[in-house]
Amino acid sequence: MLAKAMVLVGEQRLEMDEFPLPRIGAEDALLRIEACGLCGSDVEQYDGALAAIGIPFSTIMGHEPVGTIEKIGAEASRRWSVSEGDRVAVEPLLGCGYCRACLMGNYRTCSSGREGLRVAGYGFIPTSVSPALWGAYAEYMYLDRRTVLHKVPKTISPALAALYQPIAAGIQWAAHIANTKVGDTVVILGAGQRGLGAVVGAHEAGAHRILVTGLSTDAHKLALAREFGATGTIVADEEDTVERVAELTDGEGADVVLDLTPVATEPVLHAIEIAKPQATILFAGIKGSGKAIPGFSTDSVILKELTLRGVAGQDLRAYEPALRLIESKKYPLEKMCTHTFSLEEAERAILTLAGRTSDEASISITIAPGDIDGLASASANRMSASTLTGT
Repeated sequence: MLAKAMVLVGEQRLEMDEFPLPRIGAEDALLRIEACGLCGSDVEQYDGALAAIGIPFSTIMGHEPVGTIEKIGAEASRRWSVSEGDRVAVEPLLGCGYCRACLMGNYRTCSSGREGLRVAGYGFIPTSVSPALWGAYAEYMYLDRRTVLHKVPKTISPALAALYQPIAAGIQWAAHIANTKVGDTVVILGAGQRGLGAVVGAHEAGAHRILVTGLSTDAHKLALAREFGATGTIVADEEDTVERVAELTDGEGADVVLDLTPVATEPVLHAIEIAKPQATILFAGIKGSGKAIPGFSTDSVILKELTLRGVAGQDLRAYEPALRLIESKKYPLEKMCTHTFSLEEAERAILTLAGRTSDEASISITIAPGDIDGLASASANRMSASTLTGT
């Protein structure tokens, strides 16, 4: 039996191909993909930007998969506590399990690599590495014995469950790493999927004020941020971010600042300026390899005694509460699910997320290799007018 998959064969070139289903032994499994979420790194990978840092082409993209266990070995079933027919969400990174980072529980920073690859993770391993099905832009995905996965209740639709990564990122960054405390002021620069997830994370941590910035084209996202618990929003291309933060915080500034904006470097300077003395600033928005930040000086960092921290992923300590929050329906997270595309429409899905189509504004996009109609109806394939207005 063959599985269809969309392969990134070159810069902005996706092609459909077919691969044989792998033989499953005692310690691995086969996942039937129901939905795969997209994030900004999908756009960068499609554009060829990741090839410049050693992530190869001839790769089945897709690193945010939700699916059903199609076949599983006895040892894998025991280890993961799942059986054939169970729905699971899969963490993208594959730690080796033996290096110092893995043994210390920091498998996100595994230093050993795999097959000499820069990134050992689903969606980034080329098809030349057996058994080829290493990404979720496919009907099926191979599950290596080093996989970390999480069981997902069948009461959660695949498209909604596919939010597990942006919500986990928000929890890990805004709550765990930033150490947000009850009563803190948190400013989130950027209102994308992970910005909205950070609103949820900061709100769960007990932040008193949560301020979110976005562009004038992000009105629907800013409205949703307020529904998730943001106490104020700032339209960065119409208002002065620094002045508005000062107004909204009575001149105090922020205890925690998260810069989640891609490419733009000005938010780095804004983050330092709006931070209180001894505040924490987290950077997760990739600006581009070697990109300089005009006007950046360490003096303010020193004089304010700021803590600067880069963040690039999340782990089970965030994935588990993220899935519980999704299941709880405490927040109207389904309003983030704006678009679903078939496997054959993978390129259009990427371009829609990048804002390069005439499609309506997007937030969370999923690719559904199977029952797209059922998935779309469950997750609201297009945003309703109430979502756009925040009512």
